Amino acid sequence: MTRLHGTATRLTILIGDNDTWHHKPLCTEIVHRAHHAGLAGVSVFHGVEGFGASSLIHTARLLSMNENLPVAIVVVDHEERIRAFLPQLDELVTEGLVTLDDVEVIRYVGRGNHS
Repeated sequence: MTRLHGTATRLTILIGDNDTWHHKPLCTEIVHRAHHAGLAGVSVFHGVEGFGASSLIHTARLLSMNENLPVAIVVVDHEERIRAFLPQLDELVTEGLVTLDDVEVIRYVGRGNHS
């Protein structure tokens, strides 16, 4: 397991919750591949409203007919490990936005290690 401290890289993948890979949710496939690649951690966040390149607003508001809500998948690890993972995203993400940011990790503690 990778332990992070200090400088790291945050990978953010913005897709729609209707996006799929071989009939499975795309976010699930990305999480499983990141886990298999041994990346330090991944979280998936579902949005309530947003728009992207199409400029079509997606919303969870009542009476909305459009349910393809935004999903953000956030991965944090050392830069070289994140960059090694990027080719998999080239295969998976056909529509969406992928960003990289430098971040500083203040605390990274696994479950059961609360010291």
